[in-house]
Amino acid sequence: MKSWKVGLLFSEIGVTSIIERSQLHGALLAIDRINASGGVRGRPVEPVRYEPESVTQRYGELAEKMIVEDKINVIFGCYTSSSRKEVLPVVERRNALFFYPTLYEGFEYSPNVIYGGACPNQNSVPLANYLMKAYGNRFYFVGSDYIYPRESNRVMRNILRQGGGEVLGEAYFDLEAKGADFASVIDDIMEKKPDVVFATVVGQSCIEFVKAYHAAGGNGRLCPIASLTMNEGEIDAIGPEASAGHITAAPYFRSINSPANRRFLKSYEEKFGSTVDVTSCCEAAYSQVHMFAKALDETGELETECLREALLGASFDAPQGQIKIDPDNNHTYLQSRIAKVDETGEFVVESKVRRAIKPDPYLVFPAIHDWSFRTLKVAASGRENE
Repeated sequence: MKSWKVGLLFSEIGVTSIIERSQLHGALLAIDRINASGGVRGRPVEPVRYEPESVTQRYGELAEKMIVEDKINVIFGCYTSSSRKEVLPVVERRNALFFYPTLYEGFEYSPNVIYGGACPNQNSVPLANYLMKAYGNRFYFVGSDYIYPRESNRVMRNILRQGGGEVLGEAYFDLEAKGADFASVIDDIMEKKPDVVFATVVGQSCIEFVKAYHAAGGNGRLCPIASLTMNEGEIDAIGPEASAGHITAAPYFRSINSPANRRFLKSYEEKFGSTVDVTSCCEAAYSQVHMFAKALDETGELETECLREALLGASFDAPQGQIKIDPDNNHTYLQSRIAKVDETGEFVVESKVRRAIKPDPYLVFPAIHDWSFRTLKVAASGRENE
């Protein structure tokens, strides 16, 4: 029986593999569940995988190979914005459809991309609002040295200014940075005593940074590291002692207690043996594959224009809650949650926006006080009750 071939472009090797592996797993789980239910129109979805090894230029090269040699018109992939920027001109030139299941800095639109992760108005704005109310408005920025951290810090700086805040320091590091590389900036943090360290350090270097901060006396309960990129897989690698008190904003956390999330986690554990690496980016990849399959079932063909028409405005009961692809900009209406790491190393959701937030990748509308949060009463299990 002829299959529907799709490309998966995630790394299991290299500096971003801890996150991209979880994205790959999310996509593969969705494909398994779709095929177990009879596939799409009676035909299985077949994943074709390539290994970019976290090397930026390889993503574009392999996307070209998938489209030209393997005749694949639909690709799911990438974590960093640098790798997305490598793929973008390829899919636009070849008129393929690219699903990007990762939070990013915004300020982009392509008719060939379906953006499945949070953009700044869905995570930076709510997080800044929460942090300034709960901790104070004196921030220190630490990030990896590429597009996403620099742009995220620019957005966060603008939001802080609206709230009367200030940035006490700003530093960037190579993606390969080790614990010792952060010594001088951690010394500066200890001297200046900010209310919050806003970190956009990603991948393995995120683990190194948080461990170094803890070793130098940094205490998440007093001055938390607040991040948009720190996730469950990295917290597991860091360990609960060094992670406790740190804060992340994301549409999804593993601890959500809802029927859709319980089904997702049960299936994930059955396939991969553990849910320790389930992240918001994993959940986004899982959800995007399901939304693609629904569009394919509607159209019966892999042609880009037909799929895009079916996808825009489409909704899905995702593990995070109801999501929808915005026909205005190809981005996704997402939930917005803020969670703190507890003593066991689990994210406990403390606040959430009352509704899914319309994506605004160009930050046309939001101001610091646009989003009203509600504080959640968390059950003894530490899980958010939906």
